[in-house]
Amino acid sequence: MSSAKKPYYVGAHVSAAGGVQNAPLNAAKIGANAFAVFTKNQRQWNAKPLTPEGIAEFKANCEAEGFLPEQILPHDSYLINLGHPEAEPLERSRNAFLDEMHRCQQLGLCYLNFHPGSHLKKIDIDACLGRIAESINIALAESEGVTAVLETTAGQGTNLGWRFEELAQIIDQVEDQSRVGVCIDTCHIFAAGYDLRTEEVCEQSFGDYERLIGFDKLCGMHINDCKSVFGSRVDRHHSLGMGEIGWAPFKYIMQDDRFRGVPLCLETIDETIWDQEIQQLRTFAGEKQLERADA
Repeated sequence: MSSAKKPYYVGAHVSAAGGVQNAPLNAAKIGANAFAVFTKNQRQWNAKPLTPEGIAEFKANCEAEGFLPEQILPHDSYLINLGHPEAEPLERSRNAFLDEMHRCQQLGLCYLNFHPGSHLKKIDIDACLGRIAESINIALAESEGVTAVLETTAGQGTNLGWRFEELAQIIDQVEDQSRVGVCIDTCHIFAAGYDLRTEEVCEQSFGDYERLIGFDKLCGMHINDCKSVFGSRVDRHHSLGMGEIGWAPFKYIMQDDRFRGVPLCLETIDETIWDQEIQQLRTFAGEKQLERADA
Protein backbone atom coordinates (compact mmCIF):
# COMPACT_ATOMS: atom_id res chain seq x y z
CA MET A 1 0.00 0.00 0.00
CA SER A 2 1.14 3.51 -0.74
CA SER A 3 -0.23 4.90 2.53
CA ALA A 4 1.45 4.16 5.84
CA LYS A 5 -1.96 3.59 7.37
CA LYS A 6 -3.54 0.17 7.20
CA PRO A 7 -7.07 0.05 5.77
CA TYR A 8 -10.26 -0.60 7.67
CA TYR A 9 -11.22 -4.25 7.17
CA VAL A 10 -15.02 -4.37 7.33
CA GLY A 11 -17.23 -7.39 6.79
CA ALA A 12 -19.55 -9.88 8.47
CA HIS A 13 -19.76 -13.40 9.84
CA VAL A 14 -20.69 -15.15 6.60
CA SER A 15 -22.04 -18.59 5.86
CA ALA A 16 -19.78 -21.53 5.05
CA ALA A 17 -22.69 -23.66 3.84
CA GLY A 18 -21.48 -26.15 1.25
CA GLY A 19 -17.90 -25.87 2.52
CA VAL A 20 -15.60 -23.30 4.06
CA GLN A 21 -14.32 -22.49 0.56
CA ASN A 22 -17.60 -20.63 -0.07
CA ALA A 23 -17.06 -18.12 2.75
CA PRO A 24 -14.78 -15.70 0.85
CA LEU A 25 -17.21 -15.71 -2.08
CA ASN A 26 -20.10 -14.90 0.26
CA ALA A 27 -18.09 -12.09 1.83
CA ALA A 28 -17.21 -10.59 -1.53
CA LYS A 29 -20.90 -10.52 -2.52
CA ILE A 30 -21.70 -8.05 0.28
CA GLY A 31 -18.79 -5.73 -0.47
CA ALA A 32 -16.67 -6.92 2.46
CA ASN A 33 -12.91 -6.87 2.76
CA ALA A 34 -13.03 -8.92 5.99
CA PHE A 35 -15.08 -11.84 7.20
CA ALA A 36 -15.70 -14.14 10.14
CA VAL A 37 -16.52 -17.82 9.64
CA PHE A 38 -16.95 -21.17 11.36
CA THR A 39 -14.61 -23.77 9.89
CA LYS A 40 -16.98 -26.52 11.11
CA ASN A 41 -20.50 -26.80 12.51
CA GLN A 42 -20.40 -24.61 15.62
CA ARG A 43 -23.01 -26.68 17.50
CA GLN A 44 -21.41 -30.11 17.08
CA TRP A 45 -18.32 -31.60 18.70
CA ASN A 46 -17.11 -33.57 15.71
CA ALA A 47 -16.62 -32.62 12.08
CA LYS A 48 -15.19 -34.23 9.00
CA PRO A 49 -11.55 -33.26 8.43
CA LEU A 50 -10.87 -30.58 5.88
CA THR A 51 -9.99 -32.08 2.50
CA PRO A 52 -6.92 -31.07 0.48
CA GLU A 53 -9.32 -29.98 -2.28
CA GLY A 54 -11.39 -27.83 0.08
CA ILE A 55 -8.29 -26.24 1.58
CA ALA A 56 -6.88 -25.44 -1.85
CA GLU A 57 -10.19 -23.99 -3.01
CA PHE A 58 -10.53 -21.85 0.11
CA LYS A 59 -7.05 -20.42 -0.39
CA ALA A 60 -7.68 -19.83 -4.10
CA ASN A 61 -10.96 -18.04 -3.42
CA CYS A 62 -9.34 -15.87 -0.74
CA GLU A 63 -6.60 -14.91 -3.19
CA ALA A 64 -9.08 -14.22 -5.99
CA GLU A 65 -11.22 -11.98 -3.77
CA GLY A 66 -8.27 -10.23 -2.09
CA PHE A 67 -8.58 -11.64 1.42
CA LEU A 68 -5.35 -11.97 3.39
CA PRO A 69 -5.21 -14.05 6.61
CA GLU A 70 -5.28 -10.92 8.79
CA GLN A 71 -8.65 -9.99 7.26
CA ILE A 72 -10.30 -13.24 8.40
CA LEU A 73 -11.57 -14.00 11.91
CA PRO A 74 -12.60 -17.66 12.27
CA HIS A 75 -14.69 -18.60 15.32
CA ASP A 76 -14.60 -21.87 17.25
CA SER A 77 -17.51 -24.07 18.38
CA TYR A 78 -19.96 -22.73 20.94
CA LEU A 79 -19.70 -26.02 22.84
CA ILE A 80 -16.10 -25.49 23.92
CA ASN A 81 -15.48 -24.37 27.52
CA LEU A 82 -11.76 -23.97 28.18
CA GLY A 83 -12.42 -23.22 31.85
CA HIS A 84 -14.69 -26.19 32.54
CA PRO A 85 -14.52 -27.23 36.20
CA GLU A 86 -14.78 -30.96 35.48
CA ALA A 87 -11.89 -33.00 34.10
CA GLU A 88 -13.62 -34.96 31.32
CA PRO A 89 -15.54 -32.05 29.72
CA LEU A 90 -12.43 -29.89 30.06
CA GLU A 91 -10.35 -32.46 28.18
CA ARG A 92 -13.02 -32.71 25.50
CA SER A 93 -13.05 -28.93 25.14
CA ARG A 94 -9.27 -28.74 24.95
CA ASN A 95 -9.13 -31.42 22.27
CA ALA A 96 -11.85 -29.70 20.25
CA PHE A 97 -10.10 -26.34 20.57
CA LEU A 98 -6.81 -27.79 19.39
CA ASP A 99 -8.63 -29.32 16.41
CA GLU A 100 -10.01 -25.86 15.61
CA MET A 101 -6.50 -24.40 15.83
CA HIS A 102 -5.24 -27.07 13.45
CA ARG A 103 -8.08 -26.35 11.01
CA CYS A 104 -7.09 -22.68 10.96
CA GLN A 105 -3.47 -23.70 10.50
CA GLN A 106 -4.43 -25.90 7.52
CA LEU A 107 -6.36 -23.02 5.94
CA GLY A 108 -3.42 -20.64 6.35
CA LEU A 109 -5.30 -18.42 8.82
CA CYS A 110 -3.70 -16.47 11.63
CA TYR A 111 -6.51 -16.08 14.20
CA LEU A 112 -8.97 -18.24 16.13
CA ASN A 113 -11.65 -16.29 18.00
CA PHE A 114 -13.30 -17.94 21.01
CA HIS A 115 -15.35 -17.27 24.14
CA PRO A 116 -13.06 -17.64 27.16
CA GLY A 117 -15.07 -20.07 29.27
CA SER A 118 -17.56 -20.49 32.13
CA HIS A 119 -17.15 -21.49 35.76
CA LEU A 120 -20.66 -23.06 35.98
CA LYS A 121 -20.75 -22.13 39.70
CA LYS A 122 -18.45 -25.08 40.41
CA ILE A 123 -15.07 -23.36 40.56
CA ASP A 124 -13.98 -19.91 41.72
CA ILE A 125 -13.32 -17.20 39.19
CA ASP A 126 -9.54 -16.99 39.63
CA ALA A 127 -9.21 -20.76 39.26
CA CYS A 128 -11.36 -20.74 36.14
CA LEU A 129 -9.35 -17.91 34.58
CA GLY A 130 -6.17 -19.86 35.32
CA ARG A 131 -7.66 -22.97 33.75
CA ILE A 132 -8.53 -21.02 30.59
CA ALA A 133 -4.94 -19.74 30.37
CA GLU A 134 -3.63 -23.28 30.87
CA SER A 135 -5.91 -24.47 28.04
CA ILE A 136 -4.54 -21.77 25.76
CA ASN A 137 -0.97 -22.72 26.64
CA ILE A 138 -1.64 -26.35 25.75
CA ALA A 139 -3.15 -25.39 22.39
CA LEU A 140 -0.38 -22.97 21.50
CA ALA A 141 2.30 -25.54 22.34
CA GLU A 142 0.71 -28.04 19.94
CA SER A 143 0.01 -25.68 17.04
CA GLU A 144 1.83 -23.10 14.95
CA GLY A 145 1.12 -19.69 13.49
CA VAL A 146 -2.40 -19.18 14.87
CA THR A 147 -3.17 -16.56 17.53
CA ALA A 148 -5.74 -17.43 20.22
CA VAL A 149 -8.18 -14.49 20.25
CA LEU A 150 -10.23 -14.08 23.42
CA GLU A 151 -13.65 -12.53 22.83
CA THR A 152 -15.19 -10.10 25.29
CA THR A 153 -18.47 -11.54 26.62
CA ALA A 154 -21.68 -10.02 27.96
CA GLY A 155 -21.22 -11.88 31.24
CA GLN A 156 -24.44 -13.82 30.79
CA GLY A 157 -24.84 -16.74 33.17
CA THR A 158 -21.43 -17.86 34.42
CA ASN A 159 -19.48 -16.72 31.34
CA LEU A 160 -16.16 -15.04 32.13
CA GLY A 161 -14.39 -12.39 30.07
CA TRP A 162 -17.02 -9.67 30.56
CA ARG A 163 -14.57 -7.47 32.42
CA PHE A 164 -11.35 -6.34 30.77
CA GLU A 165 -9.59 -7.24 34.03
CA GLU A 166 -10.58 -10.89 33.56
CA LEU A 167 -9.17 -10.98 30.03
CA ALA A 168 -5.99 -9.31 31.25
CA GLN A 169 -5.66 -11.93 33.99
CA ILE A 170 -5.90 -14.72 31.40
CA ILE A 171 -3.46 -13.04 29.02
CA ASP A 172 -0.91 -12.49 31.80
CA GLN A 173 -0.75 -16.27 32.31
CA VAL A 174 -0.23 -17.14 28.63
CA GLU A 175 3.35 -18.20 28.01
CA ASP A 176 3.63 -17.11 24.35
CA GLN A 177 2.49 -13.49 24.45
CA SER A 178 2.95 -13.14 20.70
CA ARG A 179 0.05 -15.56 20.07
CA VAL A 180 -2.73 -14.27 22.30
CA GLY A 181 -5.09 -11.40 21.53
CA VAL A 182 -8.57 -9.98 21.98
CA CYS A 183 -11.74 -9.52 19.95
CA ILE A 184 -14.00 -6.74 21.28
CA ASP A 185 -17.72 -7.32 20.69
CA THR A 186 -19.55 -3.98 20.96
CA CYS A 187 -22.87 -5.59 21.96
CA HIS A 188 -21.18 -7.70 24.61
CA ILE A 189 -19.17 -4.92 26.26
CA PHE A 190 -22.22 -2.61 26.31
CA ALA A 191 -24.31 -5.32 27.98
CA ALA A 192 -21.38 -5.91 30.36
CA GLY A 193 -21.40 -2.30 31.52
CA TYR A 194 -18.99 -0.42 29.22
CA ASP A 195 -21.02 2.48 27.87
CA LEU A 196 -20.71 3.37 24.18
CA ARG A 197 -23.63 5.73 23.57
CA THR A 198 -21.61 8.93 23.11
CA GLU A 199 -18.14 9.84 21.91
CA GLU A 200 -17.19 10.81 25.47
CA VAL A 201 -18.10 7.43 26.99
CA CYS A 202 -16.43 5.64 24.05
CA GLU A 203 -13.24 7.46 25.02
CA GLN A 204 -13.65 6.19 28.57
CA SER A 205 -14.57 2.57 27.70
CA PHE A 206 -11.90 2.10 25.05
CA GLY A 207 -9.49 3.94 27.33
CA ASP A 208 -10.16 1.28 29.97
CA TYR A 209 -9.39 -1.38 27.37
CA GLU A 210 -6.15 0.34 26.38
CA ARG A 211 -5.07 0.74 30.01
CA LEU A 212 -5.85 -2.81 31.06
CA ILE A 213 -4.98 -4.79 27.90
CA GLY A 214 -3.66 -2.54 25.13
CA PHE A 215 -4.49 -2.04 21.47
CA ASP A 216 -1.45 -4.07 20.52
CA LYS A 217 -3.56 -7.09 21.56
CA LEU A 218 -6.60 -6.15 19.45
CA CYS A 219 -6.97 -8.77 16.71
CA GLY A 220 -10.55 -8.10 15.64
CA MET A 221 -13.99 -6.79 16.54
CA HIS A 222 -17.59 -7.88 16.32
CA ILE A 223 -19.60 -4.83 15.29
CA ASN A 224 -23.11 -5.10 16.74
CA ASP A 225 -25.85 -2.98 18.27
CA CYS A 226 -27.57 -4.39 21.35
CA LYS A 227 -31.23 -5.28 22.01
CA SER A 228 -30.70 -5.53 25.77
CA VAL A 229 -30.27 -2.52 28.02
CA PHE A 230 -26.97 -1.14 29.25
CA GLY A 231 -25.32 -3.27 31.92
CA SER A 232 -27.95 -6.02 31.66
CA ARG A 233 -25.38 -8.78 31.00
CA VAL A 234 -27.83 -10.18 28.44
CA ASP A 235 -26.35 -11.08 25.04
CA ARG A 236 -28.82 -9.95 22.34
CA HIS A 237 -27.46 -8.53 19.09
CA HIS A 238 -29.27 -5.95 16.94
CA SER A 239 -28.76 -4.23 13.61
CA LEU A 240 -26.61 -1.10 13.70
CA GLY A 241 -28.43 1.99 14.93
CA MET A 242 -31.55 0.02 15.82
CA GLY A 243 -30.72 -1.00 19.38
CA GLU A 244 -29.83 0.51 22.73
CA ILE A 245 -26.36 1.64 21.63
CA GLY A 246 -27.07 3.78 18.56
CA TRP A 247 -24.59 4.94 15.93
CA ALA A 248 -22.06 6.78 18.13
CA PRO A 249 -19.48 4.00 18.69
CA PHE A 250 -19.51 2.82 15.10
CA LYS A 251 -18.71 6.32 13.85
CA TYR A 252 -16.05 6.55 16.57
CA ILE A 253 -14.43 3.24 15.59
CA MET A 254 -14.37 4.10 11.89
CA GLN A 255 -12.59 7.40 12.58
CA ASP A 256 -9.97 6.06 14.99
CA ASP A 257 -6.77 4.64 13.52
CA ARG A 258 -6.41 2.17 16.41
CA PHE A 259 -9.11 0.04 14.80
CA ARG A 260 -7.45 -0.17 11.38
CA GLY A 261 -5.84 -3.36 10.15
CA VAL A 262 -8.00 -5.88 12.04
CA PRO A 263 -11.22 -7.57 10.88
CA LEU A 264 -14.32 -5.62 11.96
CA CYS A 265 -17.12 -8.14 11.46
CA LEU A 266 -20.87 -7.67 11.72
CA GLU A 267 -22.90 -10.25 13.61
CA THR A 268 -26.07 -8.17 13.32
CA ILE A 269 -29.43 -9.91 13.04
CA ASP A 270 -30.55 -8.99 9.50
CA GLU A 271 -28.06 -10.32 6.97
CA THR A 272 -30.10 -8.85 4.11
CA ILE A 273 -28.80 -5.38 5.04
CA TRP A 274 -25.19 -6.32 5.77
CA ASP A 275 -24.06 -4.67 2.54
CA GLN A 276 -25.78 -1.44 3.63
CA GLU A 277 -24.28 -1.59 7.12
CA ILE A 278 -20.82 -2.17 5.65
CA GLN A 279 -21.26 0.81 3.34
CA GLN A 280 -22.42 3.01 6.21
CA LEU A 281 -19.34 2.10 8.22
CA ARG A 282 -17.15 2.94 5.22
CA THR A 283 -18.94 6.27 4.87
CA PHE A 284 -18.08 7.10 8.47
CA ALA A 285 -14.43 6.42 7.58
CA GLY A 286 -14.66 8.65 4.51
CA GLU A 287 -14.22 5.68 2.20
CA LYS A 288 -16.32 5.69 -0.92
CA GLN A 289 -14.82 2.58 -2.50
CA LEU A 290 -13.95 -0.81 -1.11
CA GLU A 291 -10.32 -0.68 0.07
CA ARG A 292 -8.55 -3.98 -0.47
CA ALA A 293 -5.32 -4.94 1.21
CA ASP A 294 -3.57 -4.86 -2.17
CA ALA A 295 -4.97 -1.48 -3.20
